[in-house]
Amino acid sequence: MSQQLVIDIGREMLMIAILLSAPLLGASLIIGIIISIFQAVTQIHEMTLTFIPKIAAITIVLIILMPWMLNIIVNFTVKLLVSLPNYVR
Repeated sequence: MSQQLVIDIGREMLMIAILLSAPLLGASLIIGIIISIFQAVTQIHEMTLTFIPKIAAITIVLIILMPWMLNIIVNFTVKLLVSLPNYVR
C-alpha cells in the first residue's frame, strides 16, 4: 500500500464526512441566526433558548436525510471493501 493510496482514501473519507455533516451544520446555522435575530429584536437573552430549536432542526434534518447519508456511507464502505484485495500485497 503506497502513501498516495492512503492519502487518497483519507481525502475521500474527509470529503464524505464534510458532505454528510454540511446539511446538519447548515440547519443549525440557519436556526441559530433566526434565534439570534429574535433575541436581538425582543432583547430576551436566555442562553437555553437556542438549544431546543437547534436540536429539533437537526433531528428533523437527520430524519429526512438519513437514507441519503446511509447510502453514501454504505457505497463508500462497499467500494473500500471490494478494492481491499488490490490494496494488500
